[in-house]
Amino acid sequence: MQMITDEELLELYSLDHFKQASTFGALSETSLIWLLKEGRIIRLNKGETLFEPDQQGNSFFVILEGTVAYYKHHNGQYAFIRDYMQGEQIGFVSVVALHDRVGRAVAKVDILVLEINTELFYRLHKEMPRDFGLMMLNLAREMARTIRTVDNVIVELSSRNSD
Repeated sequence: MQMITDEELLELYSLDHFKQASTFGALSETSLIWLLKEGRIIRLNKGETLFEPDQQGNSFFVILEGTVAYYKHHNGQYAFIRDYMQGEQIGFVSVVALHDRVGRAVAKVDILVLEINTELFYRLHKEMPRDFGLMMLNLAREMARTIRTVDNVIVELSSRNSD
């Protein structure tokens, strides 16, 4: 795990690259630059762990580059849930639910993520309320898509079990 600065990041990628992220959809350029400057930009190598079960869930991560595999932990076992792709967030559910992490997030390839902790998220709310509202809508949409996917899996499993 290595921290990099917003300046180093913007030498590698244009700001337009990040504007395409679903989590950042419709955010102003000013707020996006501010989040990159104020947040923590982390580089992980393939196979490195972003977080583990029982770690404090006081932040979420926007995947700036790469893919993260998520494994849910329950009753002493892990199960692969899904891959989180560039532009998506991982960890926001823990922030909203106010609970510790319940799974493991592992870099499938070399990745870059932006960590947004609860303090920074609150500051976004206070300092840039319009952009905070847009980000909340983006995060809610992403959670809604995930719920729909999970519901579809349940329907498929239920139909298989009833045959």
